[in-house]
Amino acid sequence: MSTPHNNAELGQIAKTVLMPGDPLRAKFIAEHFLTDCKLVNTVRNMFCYTGTYKGKRVSVMGSGMGIPSIGIYAYELYHNYDVDRIIRIGTAGSIDPELKIFDIVIGSGASSNSNFASQYNLPSGTMSAVSSFEALSEAVDSAKSHQFRYKVGQIFSSDNFYNDPKEVWEKWASMGCLAIEMEAYGLYLTAAEAHKEALAIVTISDSMITHEETTSQQREQSFTNMMEVALDCIKE
Repeated sequence: MSTPHNNAELGQIAKTVLMPGDPLRAKFIAEHFLTDCKLVNTVRNMFCYTGTYKGKRVSVMGSGMGIPSIGIYAYELYHNYDVDRIIRIGTAGSIDPELKIFDIVIGSGASSNSNFASQYNLPSGTMSAVSSFEALSEAVDSAKSHQFRYKVGQIFSSDNFYNDPKEVWEKWASMGCLAIEMEAYGLYLTAAEAHKEALAIVTISDSMITHEETTSQQREQSFTNMMEVALDCIKE
C-alpha cells in the first residue's frame, strides 16, 4: 500500500508520529534518539523513519512548510496508515515578552489567517482548532519533570512567512497568542476531521519582540528539549 506522497507499506508506520517540518530534523531525531530504526518513506525526500524509543514504537516524518503541506501528510497518515496521534515538533517566533529563545510552547489551540477550514463546509461559524487534551497533559507532565522552560497556550498559524506588519502580530498577541508558526492549525483540523489526536510542541527560534534568532543548524539539531517532550508522549 502507498499514497502519492508516501511509499511506506501498511504497518511500517507507528501509531504515534512525530512531525518536524524539516525532513533533516526527522533524520536527526531518528539517528540520535531511536533504536532499530528503518527508513520507510523517501518520496519527495520527505523522510519517514520508524524505530523504538524506550521500548515504544514510534515514527518520525517531515511535514514540509505550511498548512497545505502538513494537511496532506497528516491526512494520509490518519486515513491510510491508521496513525492515532501526530505530534508536530517545530519552530515558532515569539510574540510574548516572557518567552525566550529555546523556550517551549505547547499549543492548546491554534488560530489562523488560513482558509483551510472552508473545505469542511461548516455552516454559520468557524471551527476551533484544539489539541488532544490527553497528549497535552502528557507533554506538560514531561516538560515539568525535565524542568524545561515552557508555556501552554494559543499558537497563531500564519499562511505567510514574510510581510506580516507589526500591527498584525501585536493584535494576535493582545488576544493571548504566544507564538507564530505555520502548521498547527491545519494539523488540529485534520485530526478533528479524522477523529484522531494531534498536538503541536514548538521551540522559540526567534523573537518578534527582541529580534533575536537562531541559526539554521541550531533549528535542525539543537532543539532537543522539545524532542524529548514529544517522545515522552508516544501512544502505543
